[in-house]
This record gives sequence, structure tokens and C-alpha cells, in this order.
Amino acid sequence: MAPTSTPQTPFGRVLTAMVTPFTPDGALDLDGAQRLAAHLVDAGNDGLVVNGTTGESPTTSDAEKAQLVRAVVDAVGDRAFVVAGAGTNDTRHSLELARAAQDAGAHGLLAVTPYYSKPPQEGLLRHFTAIADATDLPVMLYDIPGRSGVPINTETIVRLAEHPRIVANKDAKGDLGRASWAIARSSLAWYSGDDMLNLPLLSVGAVGFVSVVGHVVTPELRALLDAHLNGDVTKATEIHQKLLPVFTGMFRTQGVITTKAALGLQGLPAGPLRLPLVELSPEETEQLTRDLAAGGVQL
Repeated sequence: MAPTSTPQTPFGRVLTAMVTPFTPDGALDLDGAQRLAAHLVDAGNDGLVVNGTTGESPTTSDAEKAQLVRAVVDAVGDRAFVVAGAGTNDTRHSLELARAAQDAGAHGLLAVTPYYSKPPQEGLLRHFTAIADATDLPVMLYDIPGRSGVPINTETIVRLAEHPRIVANKDAKGDLGRASWAIARSSLAWYSGDDMLNLPLLSVGAVGFVSVVGHVVTPELRALLDAHLNGDVTKATEIHQKLLPVFTGMFRTQGVITTKAALGLQGLPAGPLRLPLVELSPEETEQLTRDLAAGGVQL
């Protein structure tokens, strides 16, 4: 059973969007996934998002996705929330993934805006509602127009928030003004989905993070969050500024690529990438090492 949730923090406060470890030959590494999940929860994560973008969901099969959820739930599901990515640009396929995630023991669903198709807002409303209706699990929307091509407009967010199982939003829109209005007008728990904006989003009402850099700096993210909650703006700002090289370095190229490289530098399970993603060059690895060191990450 997962930790107790509240309406304000339905999935806890600090979550990492976990990579999917693969074996050297490119197969799913379930043992590695369990070891990485345990490491991340030990580091201070309240929850993990699996089968998301950082989990290379476009290149894992439906069967692999279910196996991964089950393995991570078995490893840490009694002490952390396991949220499963179920969103695609095909509503019927998304419903199948949602039901499979529930059957595998997930505690919640992450539903990204349908990508490539560029549906209108009414299409988004019906898509997310169908996912929320498909299972008994709470749903976190994922608003990332840079990848999907379409934002979830504030009016749509407000309407979706009326659904009893749509409880949160992962915001990677990069627009603090629109986030402010959506937080003020909806009941959704707001999670930063853009590490560089973790602190700014807290300042306008976010409750926590779904982080990529949490793979390497979860304790620092927790300290930043605690400082903010305790009203110590100076300390929160100091931590934010200390982490700027990490925020920058982990996104000099596609985040999965740098994250797996960083985990490899730390001797943690990660493994290779699946095409079309490719490993860092030696020069890029050297730059990442410098960036992480500048942010205080021990390698």
C-alpha cells in the first residue's frame, strides 16, 4: 500500500520521473529498475513516475510497461507512490495502458497531452476524461506543449479539475502567468515538471516536483522544498542557485540521454538507450561531469 495521500499532495511532494534501465543488449532490466527505484526512494523521493518520457515510453512495449510497473511497485510500493505513464496520442491505446497499469498495481496515472495530432481543446477534454473514467486511479495531467504541440488551456484545466479522479497537473508549460491563473481557478495539486522553474512554481502555488534531476540531487530538492515551506526564502534561493549548473547540464541535450550518463557515472543502473536516442559523446560526457561537479554532485 502506498503512503497516505492528501488532496493537497495526492502523490507526495518530491517525485522523480525515472529512467527505464536496460541490459547491455537493450532488454528491459527489471532488477536494475528495482535497485534504482529503491535508491531513489532512499534518497528522499515520495514517489516515482515510470513509463514517462524519461522512461523512454515511446520505445517500450505495452508488455514491458506493465512489467516495469509491477517490478517497481514490488520494490518500493509500500513506501512510495508509483505513478504510471499511460498517455499517448491514441485515446483507445491510452485506456488500455491505464487499465494495464492499474492491474499491475500502480497508485496513479500520468496522462500527457496527446502529441503530434494537435487536437482542439474539446478533444483534450474528452481524451483526459476518458482516461480518468477508465480506472479507479487518480490522474495527473501532463501539460508539455513543447513536446505535444498543444497546451492545455486554463479553461480546459478548470473543467477537467471537476472530475473526481483528475487531481493533479505536471506543469512543463514554462508560463508562470498561465500557471498562476490555473492554480488559482482549479483545485488541482500543481507539480513542477520543469526543474529550472521548481522554485518559481512553488512561489505561485505548486506543491512539489516531478523531476528529472531528482536522479542525482533529490536531497537538495527536498531541502529547497522544505526551506520554501518553512518560509526561508533566502535558503530556498541559495539552494536553487547552487543547483543551476545541474539544471543546465542535465538538459544540454535530451534529458534521458544525460540522466542515463549521470547514473552511469555514479555506478547506478541505467544501461543503454533505445534509438533514436543515442549516448553522449566523450566531449559531452566531460561537460556533464563539469556541470554536475559545479552543482555539488558527487561522482
